[in-house]
Amino acid sequence: MANLPILLDYWPSMFGMRARVALREKGVEFEYREEDFSNKSALLLQSNPIHKKIPVLIHNGKPVCESLNVVQYVDEAWPEKNPFFPSDPYGRAQARFWADFVDKKFTDAQFKIWGKKGEEQEAGKKEFIEAAKILETELGDKPYFGGDSFGYVDISLITFSSWFQAYEKFGNFSIESESPKLIAWAKRCMEKESVSKSLPDSEKIVAYAAEYRKNNL
Repeated sequence: MANLPILLDYWPSMFGMRARVALREKGVEFEYREEDFSNKSALLLQSNPIHKKIPVLIHNGKPVCESLNVVQYVDEAWPEKNPFFPSDPYGRAQARFWADFVDKKFTDAQFKIWGKKGEEQEAGKKEFIEAAKILETELGDKPYFGGDSFGYVDISLITFSSWFQAYEKFGNFSIESESPKLIAWAKRCMEKESVSKSLPDSEKIVAYAAEYRKNNL
């Protein structure tokens, strides 16, 4: 195990899941280490002293932090198989733009759906649905955001799908009726072993979110 990359992660984190999917998509074996947020490991604090957050990928003894940064690193460190980006500069720039859109528009909105209530929750639901519709337009009739191949934008977004059931339950709405294309895309991605092996069961996420709501709302 000594030479395997180490992934410091937390099972329900959609950001940690990105790193898991990226590594498995490249066929890279890695050592998974679950972090306890109430008692962060010395390795995590030492590896990511700025943000103190997961995921952190430790490769050849060097830490790489922040989920999208980790995904890009994995693509560059293991270039032989399944490239995450198109070969042309414009295509690469577009992929980075849309992954950034996911981070900016989805992250706050989705948390408001399951982690807040009342007006804040309603605002989150509205923001989430708007962002989902924009992403559907960008997807168009392509099988994946990367065209015919599963790539960077797909990895950045698919990990949120493990939370969809929780959003629907606590937000009291149907993602499929709002964004059917997005759900069809998610099902397509879930057929990939790199995705299905990396995303936790939705029921577990619902239970996790319910526990959070019970303790915090």
